[in-house]
Amino acid sequence: MDYRIVNARIVNEGAVVEGDLSIAGGRIAGIGARGPEGATVIDAAGAWLLPGMIDDQVHFREPGFEHKATIATESRAAVAGGVTSYLEMPNCNPQTVTAEALEDKHARAAAGSMANYGFYFGATNDNLDAVKAVDRRRACGIKVFMGSSTGNMLVDDERTLEAIFAGAPLLVATHCEHTPTILANEARARARYGERIPFREHPRIRSTEACYRSSSLAVELARRHDTRLHVLHITTARELGLFEPGDLGGKRITAEACVHHLFFDDTAYPTHGARVKCNPAIKSAADRDALWAAVNDSRIDVIATDHAPHTADEKSRPYAAAPAGLPLVQHALPALFEQVRAGRCTVATVVEKTAHAPARLFGIRARGFVRDGYWADLVLMDPSAVSRDEPILSKCGWSPFSGFAFNTRVRATWVNGELRYRDGRFLPGAGGRAVEFDR
Repeated sequence: MDYRIVNARIVNEGAVVEGDLSIAGGRIAGIGARGPEGATVIDAAGAWLLPGMIDDQVHFREPGFEHKATIATESRAAVAGGVTSYLEMPNCNPQTVTAEALEDKHARAAAGSMANYGFYFGATNDNLDAVKAVDRRRACGIKVFMGSSTGNMLVDDERTLEAIFAGAPLLVATHCEHTPTILANEARARARYGERIPFREHPRIRSTEACYRSSSLAVELARRHDTRLHVLHITTARELGLFEPGDLGGKRITAEACVHHLFFDDTAYPTHGARVKCNPAIKSAADRDALWAAVNDSRIDVIATDHAPHTADEKSRPYAAAPAGLPLVQHALPALFEQVRAGRCTVATVVEKTAHAPARLFGIRARGFVRDGYWADLVLMDPSAVSRDEPILSKCGWSPFSGFAFNTRVRATWVNGELRYRDGRFLPGAGGRAVEFDR
């Protein structure tokens, strides 16, 4: 079906243009044009029309942890939140550390994903040959856990790290926390509190020092080997000095911030407890403010979610037993638009960091912009609709935003030109596609 979206405020490449947009054959077919004969007309009534969010960091838990989430459930939640493409992480079971596991992920997504998809290839201490041989058409990047993780995915062998940074055929994306520092901090907390560690200790255990020691090492290695490095989920003001401001064009080292680190601060722990426990930790209001300054001067190049659901039962456990991670794809754009209302950034900045920048960073073909001939991955954001306690679509059934009234609502989402979500309902259509890369 073709569409003509009329009376929209189209946000793209730093500008807001009032007008109409046509979709034909799954692609954007002109701004201000009459549109194809017989197209379905949708009146935006002054709502913002944006390129869909390209979330460069999600954990959809499949295979191996389907009791928490699946590609099908989480991609539906993503589309309801205006996320039209995602790049998914390798720490599942089996881990995505072989060519066979990568192809299995693609097959699963082709069968069940509502949104478009791409996958990271995981590095370990003992799969260097597989990292170097990865198919550049099938992986978006190489994920390196330079901090404590599950299974065999912590890369802490110095020679292996050197070899990965020296020989990675794709962008290297890092989770940066220094595990020995974390373990020492946790031991001190246990000595003080026993098994009843309060959740407010989380940013002290997963401390600024733990983050900086690891992220500064990643930047040092990248500079030494001229590696294309992307440091994920920066949380501290101190780390921001490692990155350069300005447009990401020409940068070899870039940084990401996540929605929850830009929304919450450490005053949330007494009320939210495990529901804001994530790694790296949410830190102080001063750190959050520094992150926003870095978003606006482009030391932070990308905003993502790090969507990482766990069951409500798992999250009900005491601090040490409660897993880290939050479900976020459904509420990422509404949460960011609250920050627009608060004056922290502009709508154009949200679009730049959630759509344009990830498309450019990963070389994603024909997505992330409102341009003629690009895939029509679009989201209509209604700034006049208040939403509170809508159904949680992630399989885990809970959200750290429960009870919060958002003043901007996702009204409609198109994926590859198909209207898949409108006014709280999913519509039938084809599944998402594997994103393609210009490399």
